[in-house]
Amino acid sequence: MPVKIRLARHGKKHQAYYHIVVADGRAPRDGKFIEVIGKYNPNTNPATIHIDDVKALEWLSKGAQPTDTTKAILSYKGIMFKRHLQNGIAKGLLNQEQADEKFQKWMEDKHNKIAEKKARVAGESSKTMEGRLAEEAKKREAIAEKVRIKNTPPPVEETPVVAEGEAPAADAPSEGEAQA
Repeated sequence: MPVKIRLARHGKKHQAYYHIVVADGRAPRDGKFIEVIGKYNPNTNPATIHIDDVKALEWLSKGAQPTDTTKAILSYKGIMFKRHLQNGIAKGLLNQEQADEKFQKWMEDKHNKIAEKKARVAGESSKTMEGRLAEEAKKREAIAEKVRIKNTPPPVEETPVVAEGEAPAADAPSEGEAQA
């Protein structure tokens, strides 16, 4: 019975999340499984991964084969590196303290990279949001200007009030015409 560590799909259309399961290789993707060892949500940036390290290491040591995607997830979380260090301890190449020290250094570097990515993504999203708000404000101003122009009445020509008996100002000769 070949045992695989693989993903089982859950969630609705276009909002999938996955359980990381240990299952018989002959079982269907979302079918019967032996044990759930974690969860993976690719919809967030960076992807959210919760996995039980101890169970994953135990199954890997028993010979369970991860699929390509699951292997990438296990590598991302450091489980494959931890397994590599455990093999080195078993062969006598290094002791437990050295392995723990290497793993801690690797984890610190990994957490720093993840924190940088989160900060970069947050900065980019805030910049795009500011740009969208600025564009929206320009559009609102343009619409408000059109509405203001539409709602202002056309200027009314003022006609001078003419008293009875007087000739309108247009009929009267101007001073320049009278001299010519």
